Amino acid sequence: MSRITDIFQKANGALLIGYITAGDPTPEMTPQIAEALISGGVDILELGLPFSDPIADGPTIQAASLRALNAATTPMKVLEIAKQIRSKHDVPLVVMTYYNPVLKNGLEKFLSAAKDAGVDGFIIPDLPVEEAADYKKAASRCVLDTIFLASPATSKERLEKIVEASSGFLYLVSRFGVTGAQTSMSDSTVQLIKRVQQTTAGRIPLAVGFGISKPEHVKTVIAAGADAAIVGSAFINIIEKHGVNMLSDLEASARALKQAAKTKNA
Repeated sequence: MSRITDIFQKANGALLIGYITAGDPTPEMTPQIAEALISGGVDILELGLPFSDPIADGPTIQAASLRALNAATTPMKVLEIAKQIRSKHDVPLVVMTYYNPVLKNGLEKFLSAAKDAGVDGFIIPDLPVEEAADYKKAASRCVLDTIFLASPATSKERLEKIVEASSGFLYLVSRFGVTGAQTSMSDSTVQLIKRVQQTTAGRIPLAVGFGISKPEHVKTVIAAGADAAIVGSAFINIIEKHGVNMLSDLEASARALKQAAKTKNA
């Protein structure tokens, strides 16, 4: 059983999944940032691999990727960061990356190195399930979860394929567009979660991301049926300010969001 599956099965309430861009603001700071988020209650940590053309990401994460690239963060450096985090923590680690860096570093070679570093799974937004056969085989050989994305535009028929091909959890994109914090959760997001949950229930955990930045957002998606809320831009906004209280602010933010996630069984 993977760490991801295990933590969902043992969860008391819903999970909080935190995203950060590895290497932002520097590779040396990322393990400290991870420590703060884990201390605050993040159950699963996503490490974004910085990429020069992050098409699914909004301005906040694009800027974080640029800062990380300017700090000389390479794909292999991201795995070194993961290894440092794994040496201190047992939380599941997921790498979120576009497919180009994976292929460029050698599919089998890179996935094997990721496993050795303590990574538990991958999210690859630009790899459609229909073209993922080679990747899936390689990931399976390395015992890595393959986490696919579904969106508001995903048909019921395609959703079935995605659920069947996914492991760990299903990443539901809550809205059209790119990543980034928003002020409120729309009724359409709630209805989307309820619709997708009818397919995922009893088969795979459902995690919802894109735009979730406040405790009330977390409560909304959990009440609609999600098993986890994914938060990224809210944390990166704190990192971008890079104030003297950055680490304590990150921990406090994670704690408030995690407290909201606990309402699933309340």
